[in-house]
Amino acid sequence: MENSILKETEAKTVRENEDNILEVRGLKKYFPIRGGFFNTVVGQVKAIDGVSFSIKRGSTMGLVGESGCGKTTTGRTILRLSGEKTAGDVLFNGKEVYNIPKSELNELRTKMQIIFQDPFSSLSPRLPVGEIIGEAVKEHHLVPKEEYEDYIDRIMDNCGLQPFHKGRYPHEFSGGQRQRICIARALALNPEFVVCDEPVSALDVSIQAQIINLLKDLQEKYKLTYLFISHDLSVVEHIADTVGVMYLGNLVEFGNTEDIFANPLHPYTKALFSAIPIPDPEAKMNRIILEGSIPSPANPPEGCKFHTRCSQCMEICKSKVPEEKDMGNGHKVCCHLYDDGAVKN
Repeated sequence: MENSILKETEAKTVRENEDNILEVRGLKKYFPIRGGFFNTVVGQVKAIDGVSFSIKRGSTMGLVGESGCGKTTTGRTILRLSGEKTAGDVLFNGKEVYNIPKSELNELRTKMQIIFQDPFSSLSPRLPVGEIIGEAVKEHHLVPKEEYEDYIDRIMDNCGLQPFHKGRYPHEFSGGQRQRICIARALALNPEFVVCDEPVSALDVSIQAQIINLLKDLQEKYKLTYLFISHDLSVVEHIADTVGVMYLGNLVEFGNTEDIFANPLHPYTKALFSAIPIPDPEAKMNRIILEGSIPSPANPPEGCKFHTRCSQCMEICKSKVPEEKDMGNGHKVCCHLYDDGAVKN
């Protein structure tokens, strides 16, 4: 009986691993602080301090939090764009990203792409758009030479750009068009997973809607998986299937988008959601004001990192790091308010 239950559990784990395109386990990324006459390491900036989550194939995970909480560093560390990780595992299609030999790393680069926050500074001002989009295509020999021009035209068309745009330079485009160029550059490599690092934060609201709809259309057409990093919760609610809330390098809450927005559990999540504007002048907003400033990631508080700003802080919060609790339906929270497993509002 026990053997059959064990086999069933193992089979379920295998199925879940196959469904997950990305698994992050206990990821840490510290940056050294150097000082003194000999420029020695005198401390560490704990940008990511033990983050764990998984993303199902073909879905979108939203990653939200205040500026400086480690959202962008998480995305860049997953893609190996921030040097070596400090600790933890990053599994892409079941393979550890940081253990892949250099001979296979180029192939991995085509499968994992990023759309940067600023569409202007991330595009070379010296290259025309056609070369910006096609540069990596040539480098990785993705299509034969005779098919190259048609391939670039097709990618640009899918992203709302015209073939005659190929000869123009980035400064000749609007902000929305430049972001479309960035999306086309990422899409040209036929990726499976894309990190969207605040791709609409620098755009007007009307253009934001166009870019978000474009990303959703491309996801459906090419079966893409997104990690969508943003501080705009209304955008995340619209595009994400699951949401992770970060604070000072840690994931404090994670769950399905509907569950998170309908029933936020962590005091920090509640404070973030209370700041979402309501398009009704007569509606009263119960805004939760967080007192104090974010502690330094180089010297985080003992216990729960949020206790210095939390109105529901208890004595245990000041000394003990809260463990992750599963509140059902995959909704997880790290908070001492739920130590007994009961939801407390």
